[in-house]
Amino acid sequence: MSDLSTSYKLQPFLLLSKSVKGSANAKLISDALAAPGVYVFSELAQAPNVMEASTLPEVAPYYALLKIFLYGTYKDYTAQQQQLPQLNPTQKAKLKHLSIVSLSETNRTLQYTLLQEYLDIPNVRELEDLIIDTFYQGIIVGKLDQRSQQLIVETTMGRDVLPEQLDRTMQALEDWSTQTRLVLESIDNQIRDANETLKTNQNEREEYDNQVEQVRRSIRARKDNMEDVASSFPSDPANSNVRGRHQPMAIYGEEDASGRAKKRGVKRFMVGRP
Repeated sequence: MSDLSTSYKLQPFLLLSKSVKGSANAKLISDALAAPGVYVFSELAQAPNVMEASTLPEVAPYYALLKIFLYGTYKDYTAQQQQLPQLNPTQKAKLKHLSIVSLSETNRTLQYTLLQEYLDIPNVRELEDLIIDTFYQGIIVGKLDQRSQQLIVETTMGRDVLPEQLDRTMQALEDWSTQTRLVLESIDNQIRDANETLKTNQNEREEYDNQVEQVRRSIRARKDNMEDVASSFPSDPANSNVRGRHQPMAIYGEEDASGRAKKRGVKRFMVGRP
């Protein structure tokens, strides 16, 4: 989110740290903690001159305060307030901003009552103004649910990590990497299964189409055979039947020797016709 921009805003103080010596580092630290938009301080804490001066009596309390801004919360400050420099209003607001970021790491929905107690803020209006300021600073993205009296956090800037937290962070990253790999493998398997199913369906479809085509060809062949058989019969069955009826009359007449009998035979045949 704003990590890069806040780191960029720290650059002037990093340049100054190269020339500042001794107790002057106390003021350098105090100015950096009060600088608008600066929320990341690890590079300043690791600057050679600052580290060298951190054991000086005049600088040690400020260096301890710097570490609270690096890793701690407003509650940590109040617990050690007697041994630390007093915060000006800008520094106090900034440390409270960072405290909200830390709280949201374990719970993305923060009740107003929890925030008021943790940040020592007596009224809701002051708390909401502080939260809205974190939105403008770009260190928190979220929304206020005034009806439910809660802050819903979507994303936040990343805070500096304690050296002893690095192992835990690395383990979390390794776990995430393992889970991601397993998910990707599962997706690859599903894609492969889907492709195999698609290929099988395509083969079955082709086989089905071939069978349908064979049936169509068989039906067409039978139809052609039936048409060939039909064409071999006379085209006028009525005329054929008439000739068939008259033929016996001629044969019958040839077989009779008597003309009288022939006529009677013809007559009987004709009378018998339908």
